[in-house]
Amino acid sequence: MNLHDWIDELCDALDIEAEADEGLLGDLAGITHENVHPAAGPVTAFLLGFAAGEQGADPDAVELLAAKAQTLAESWDRPAGAVDVEVEDVEVDELAAAEYDDEDSLV
Repeated sequence: MNLHDWIDELCDALDIEAEADEGLLGDLAGITHENVHPAAGPVTAFLLGFAAGEQGADPDAVELLAAKAQTLAESWDRPAGAVDVEVEDVEVDELAAAEYDDEDSLV
């Protein structure tokens, strides 16, 4: 069974009438995986399908939606898989009250 057959069978199982461009989805999933996050590929494909369904998009409109997603992924400015680091705010009073050993002193 090839991917196109799988898509046909899955649409039957889900009781939906849909067309899927497996090449477009595969390319988009690869780009988002590489540029955004390993899980971004399937999530992006899902959201693209959701947007297409919400908008009643024809194949040309799906390609435009995919192009928007690809442009976003290609311009993503955070490294793939990077974790956001939370910076803890420290009050000035806490710093002043902290005890320091002489060996930790800068002065």
